[in-house]
Amino acid sequence: MRYTPVALALSLLAGVTGSMGTAKVTEAIDPRAQALLDAGRKALTAGDVEGATNSFEAALAVDPGNTGTFVALADAARRSGMQGKAIHYYRLALSRDPNNLAAISGEGGAMVEKGAVDKARRNLSRLEGLCGKTCAETEDLAAVIAKGPAPKVVSAEAIKPQPTVESN
Repeated sequence: MRYTPVALALSLLAGVTGSMGTAKVTEAIDPRAQALLDAGRKALTAGDVEGATNSFEAALAVDPGNTGTFVALADAARRSGMQGKAIHYYRLALSRDPNNLAAISGEGGAMVEKGAVDKARRNLSRLEGLCGKTCAETEDLAAVIAKGPAPKVVSAEAIKPQPTVESN
C-alpha cells in the first residue's frame, strides 16, 4: 500500500514520456524524388498515365517513405481504370499518414467507382470530421458519391443466348 503512490507516479511519468515519441515528424523529400514526382504529375495531366506511373515508381524507389508518392501512384492507377490497385496505394498512404485528406478522398472516389458507395460515405464522414464540409477534398468526394458508380459494361461473351428450337 505504501508503494502505490510511487508506482502511480512512475507509471504516469512513463506514459507521458512514451507518448512524446509518437509525434509526427515530417521529413524532407529527396530532391530527385521531387523532380520525378513533378515530371509524373505533368505526364498525368497530359494524359500519359503510363509515363506518369513510371515516374512515380522511380520516385518511390528513390524515396520509399514519401506518402505523396503513394497518393500519386494511386491517382495514376485510378485514371487507368485500376481502382483496386488505387485503393491499395491509398491505403499504403493512409498507413503512413492516417489523416491524409487526399488519400481519404481518393480512396472514397475509387470505392465509388468500384460500386462500394457505403464505404465511400464512411470516408466522406471522416473527411467532414477532419476538415469540414467546405474543404476541396470533401467537396470532390461528395460530388463523386452524388454522381454514383459508372454503369457496368457487359461483354458479348458474358451474355449467353438461349437456344430455341423452332419447327419449319
